[in-house]
Amino acid sequence: MKIDNPMTMTQKILAAHAGLPSVKPGDLIMAKLDLVLGNDITSPVAINEFEKNNFKNIFDRQKITMVMDHFTPNKDIKAAEQCKQCRTFAKQYDIENFYDVGSAGIEHCLIPEKGLAAAGDCIIGADSHTCTYGALGAFSTGVGSTDMAAGMASGQAWFKVPEAIKFELKGNLKKYVSGKDVILHIIGMIGVEGALYQSMEFTGSGIANLSMDDRLCMANMAIEAGAKNGIFPVDEATIAFMKGKVKRPYTIYKADKEAVYSKTIQIDLGSIKPTIAFPHLPSNTKTIDECGGISIDQVVIGSCTNGRISDMKIAAEILKGKKVHKSVRVIVIPATQEIYKASIKHGYVNIFIDAGCAVSTPTCGPCLGGHMGILAEGERCVSTTNRNFVGRMGHVKSEVYLASPAVAAASAIAGKITIPGV
Repeated sequence: MKIDNPMTMTQKILAAHAGLPSVKPGDLIMAKLDLVLGNDITSPVAINEFEKNNFKNIFDRQKITMVMDHFTPNKDIKAAEQCKQCRTFAKQYDIENFYDVGSAGIEHCLIPEKGLAAAGDCIIGADSHTCTYGALGAFSTGVGSTDMAAGMASGQAWFKVPEAIKFELKGNLKKYVSGKDVILHIIGMIGVEGALYQSMEFTGSGIANLSMDDRLCMANMAIEAGAKNGIFPVDEATIAFMKGKVKRPYTIYKADKEAVYSKTIQIDLGSIKPTIAFPHLPSNTKTIDECGGISIDQVVIGSCTNGRISDMKIAAEILKGKKVHKSVRVIVIPATQEIYKASIKHGYVNIFIDAGCAVSTPTCGPCLGGHMGILAEGERCVSTTNRNFVGRMGHVKSEVYLASPAVAAASAIAGKITIPGV
């Protein structure tokens, strides 16, 4: 039977949350929210807006979460004051899911771990990488702090319904190639505005060969192609991931077969090589055989993109029994306390320390040039983070090269950009 208005996954989620039978690209809608997220940088701005507009209540104490992750443990007085403001607000409104030093982690790894994001959800966060939760089959997107304030008060947000690009994935990844390489390959192909205000919808038989960590990494970086969100279909792996974490009902949405896409791009996972984004854009990509052994000063393994346990595992396997190059500083950041504990249990932390790495408590710190890994003039860093803009990690004349944990770990040993076994 022909559907009058076939929809993509994102469009179906937005229609349901707007209480509409269907939506189409370009529609302006008001949608109900399942989660409103902020961190220690963006929440204070939202709190100021909330109070300036004389809001007296929050819409749901269980559906607002604040994670102190960017400048924590507090790096200076301003950071301390920002976190204090968040604590005070969370206590005043009895916000259930408030995560501070000791219980916090990098927000976009912590939220799925705690079961706060689920399939079919509509989520906003005052952080651009909120698109991470599309890996679970949710619509999630970053917003400004003003929208966060309105969302906390009303439980709603307005959206323009996006068009979608379909990415048909087939095949399987080669050894030492991960979701990070796939998304860098895609961004290099379409550019940093290649999916501007569109949904990146990943489909195809190849998805079954991607781990949940691969999918979380890829959805996380959808924003680096300008996308409104990235989203994956819900399959057995997704359901297994949510089992025991998500303690509430959720809805699985599937794109209609007749759904209209602005374009379809086919990707053979087996053809993708280890990929590195050169300064100063995530789209400035080269494969490992085009890198020419560039010498480096620092390596960062962590962040909301690649701080999960599989990332720790591959880095530890490569670093085991080896020593970090004498000219390189290596900072390893497990993304949550649970990942930190698992890294200790499996012996990864000992491997990192024995290799000469510094292992940090969960924090976003070096990713945004905040603390715990700032670069000096002329220094180069291989980082598993998601952005390498001018001055992103420190001095405006420093350079950041985005790569997978496998490339980062191998480069740490060699003192230059390389892959394991070279």
